[in-house]
Amino acid sequence: MPGKSPYPAELRRRAVRMVAEVRPDYPTEWATINAVATKLGIGTAETLRTWVRQAQIDEGSRPGRTTDESAELKRLRRENAELRRANEILKAASAFFAAELDRPHTHS
Repeated sequence: MPGKSPYPAELRRRAVRMVAEVRPDYPTEWATINAVATKLGIGTAETLRTWVRQAQIDEGSRPGRTTDESAELKRLRRENAELRRANEILKAASAFFAAELDRPHTHS
């Protein structure tokens, strides 16, 4: 359950646990999620639904990219972008110095 959520991580974990615990008391999972979201003051049931889905992925009961995999992918993408920028700087510097070497020099 990553991201810049306005909800504390403990509230998110508790809400996901509550959905699992009270699920038998409701006719559908969506009804369960709606009830728990309302009880805990979570803005929308959709927010809680995404937390539940991500928790299911993280525990292996649903296919998808885990929270750890998403974080690693984000880190690698950031690193890749940084390496591309550095490579462009090195290419520009290389071209500049190659042009300097090719330029005839006059010695006085």
